[in-house]
Amino acid sequence: MHPFFATLAAMSLSGAPESTPASTTPSPPIEVQQVAPSLYDYTRDVLFGQNWKQADLSPRDRSLVTLSSLVAGGRTAQLTSHLKLGLDNGLKPSEIVGLITHLAFYSGWPNAMSAVGVVKEVFAERGIDLATLNPGNAALLPIDAAAEAKRAATVAANVAPLAPELARYTDEVLFADLWRRPDLSPRDRSLVTVAALITQGQAEQLPFHLNRAMDNGLTQAQVGEVITHLAFYAGWPRAMSAVPVAQSVFATRAATP
Repeated sequence: MHPFFATLAAMSLSGAPESTPASTTPSPPIEVQQVAPSLYDYTRDVLFGQNWKQADLSPRDRSLVTLSSLVAGGRTAQLTSHLKLGLDNGLKPSEIVGLITHLAFYSGWPNAMSAVGVVKEVFAERGIDLATLNPGNAALLPIDAAAEAKRAATVAANVAPLAPELARYTDEVLFADLWRRPDLSPRDRSLVTVAALITQGQAEQLPFHLNRAMDNGLTQAQVGEVITHLAFYAGWPRAMSAVPVAQSVFATRAATP
């Protein structure tokens, strides 16, 4: 395990645990009803009443996607309620820390670092023992040697001539270490990445990561639900821009023997 990740996972996550509160149910704050009643109605009836209940993504997966979008978008003000909901929906504390660590690379260090303090507060409120979150020397997950060789060749040809250190970090840290950490499954890591890319409007990076996500077990229906869910959390333009990219990926995969 690369020592960098143990450091980031443990950074700022210390403090005395408290008792665990009762589970929460998604609902808009009452002040929304007071200030913007139509927004309250849409939030209650459409966002939580319909979107969160669609069957193609589990509540756990929706929490994973939502947290990824909030961290990637730097929206820490919304993190507290969704961290609590994610824990209620079955996300493990180690998976939440893994999500933040992963998104340091895919949405930038400032967004990840800003999320750490919020996570610390929620974990303390829930009585989560922070000492259990350090992955230590856990064995890295195996890789697909053929797929990794193809990816590395692309980086060597297109990135290394201009930015050799970026190519090295990409090979040695991003894919040889981060993507192999066991705190997130490959499917979940892909789900986090795709959600972050859509949130940030990084459509040019989507084909590679949508293919990787589907290789890791995400179905077409689930990809469609991820995009739909993110319309609410990243905005309709971001979701609409992702649709033709996903359609192109699906068509290419269907045409490939």
